[in-house]
Amino acid sequence: AVLDTGYWKHEATDRTSDGAWRVLAQYDAERNAVDMINGSVTSDSSGHGSHVTSAIINTRKTADNRFLGVAPDARLVSVKAFGADGGSTYATVIRGIDWVVQNRQAYGIRILNCSFSAPPQSHYWDDPLAQAVMRAWQAGIVVVTSAGNTGPDPMTIGVPGNVPYVITVGAMTDSYTPADGTDDKLASFSSAGPTVEGFAKPDIVAPGGHIWAFMPTSSQIAQRHPAYVNDGDYFMMSGTSQASAVVSGVVA
Repeated sequence: AVLDTGYWKHEATDRTSDGAWRVLAQYDAERNAVDMINGSVTSDSSGHGSHVTSAIINTRKTADNRFLGVAPDARLVSVKAFGADGGSTYATVIRGIDWVVQNRQAYGIRILNCSFSAPPQSHYWDDPLAQAVMRAWQAGIVVVTSAGNTGPDPMTIGVPGNVPYVITVGAMTDSYTPADGTDDKLASFSSAGPTVEGFAKPDIVAPGGHIWAFMPTSSQIAQRHPAYVNDGDYFMMSGTSQASAVVSGVVA
C-alpha cells in the first residue's frame, strides 16, 4: 500500500511484467471513499504519489533489459491522503493508515510505504500519527517511511520516521556516476538522527538522488518544475520519499 497524493493511471503501473492486473483498490482518505476496486483511475493532481508508486512497481525496461521499477510484479493498493499541494492533516493521514489496517487481509497488504514527514511535536508515543503507524506495525504490516528532507543537521528526523518500529530511510546519491561506487555519499538534504528519544535513525539509506519515475505533465509538481520533465511521462526528482520507495520495493 502506498499512502501518498494518489495514483496516475498508466500501462506500466496498472499491470505486472506478465500483464496481470495489479491495482487492487484505490481509497481516498480525504473524502473517505473507495474510488475503485480491481481497476484504476487517475487521482493524483500533485505528482508526488505517482512518482513514488512508479519507482516501486514500474514494469518498463531500460535498453539493457532491466526493470525501471524495483518490484515490477508487486500488487498495489493506493491510498490518497494528500492534496495537490502535497499538504494534509493528521486526521486525514490517520484515516488512511487505519483504512489500510482494516483492509490488510482483504487485499493482502504486507507493506505500507509512507513517503512523507512532519516535524515532531512530542515524544513519538504521544503523537497520534505515530500511534496510527504503530497500530499498522502491530497488525503485521512492514512500515517503510522517509527520514525527511531537512538534513543534514542532527535531530532532524520527522514523524513518523522517529518511530522505532518502522524502517526509516535516508537518501544517498551516486553523484551521477552509477557505475562508480567510490563517490556515493549521503544526500545533503537527508535528515539525520538521533531522535529526541535517543534512537539511531535512519535505519538505512537508499538511492534518492535524481530518480527517474512517472509523473503526469499536468500535475502541480511537473507544472512548477518543467525542466525536470523527461521523455514525456518521466520526471527527475530527489528526496527521501524516493529512497523510501526503493526500500519498499526491496521489501516487496
